[in-house]
Amino acid sequence: MNMLQNYLDTFFFALFPYVTLFAFFVITIQRYRSKSFTYSSLSSQFLENRQHFWGLVPFHYGIIAVLTAHFVWFLVPGTVLWWNSIPARLYVMEIAMFIFGLMTLVGLINIVSRRKTNVRARIVTSPADWWVLGILTFQVITGILTAYFHRWGSSWFAASLAPYLWSVFKLSPDLSYVSAMPITIKLHVVGAFSIILLFPYTRLVHILVLPNPYLWRKPQLVRWNWNRRKIRTPNASFKAKNNN
Repeated sequence: MNMLQNYLDTFFFALFPYVTLFAFFVITIQRYRSKSFTYSSLSSQFLENRQHFWGLVPFHYGIIAVLTAHFVWFLVPGTVLWWNSIPARLYVMEIAMFIFGLMTLVGLINIVSRRKTNVRARIVTSPADWWVLGILTFQVITGILTAYFHRWGSSWFAASLAPYLWSVFKLSPDLSYVSAMPITIKLHVVGAFSIILLFPYTRLVHILVLPNPYLWRKPQLVRWNWNRRKIRTPNASFKAKNNN
């Protein structure tokens, strides 16, 4: 059993990170050079806006806050440990991140529900979209479970995961930081690398080149200049143009 665990740890935490990073950089650059027009979120907001709002807004606010916190824990672990040295500040950090994690999950549930129940949204949802939604849901759930069952995550992230990640970037992965961690945390780390691997093949690439104005813009309105009942026939738009 220990030998199998060692093999799995070596693959997922010593080899897999480099596979994902290599694929991320090579395929992202290649896709931008050959198919730059595909760098789009392919928004389906114009199909239906109310449920779209309650999915995308909590999801984006939640995930941006959580990712920002993770980057801070990774970049300045010493500062994070100093901040957490006062219990009140640690509690604020933990509660805030847990709330943002729940916001992300609520948003994802609404996004998945909309794409499953709304016929027009379901038609424009590709298999890659379902893969993205599936792995993001997995990642958010494992993150929430980690926050609930393994408290003070910002502290042990700064003390253990940050050194491991820095060792990966230094091309000398130190598995001693992660080998003894609970399975939930390991799954969360593997899920993060899996998202990096999947990233270049999906619509997630739009975050590299586009701002996110949909977080604060007004609801999108669609105005029809034709009678919608008439234009549903196959040749309606052609006839309308001829009549004009």
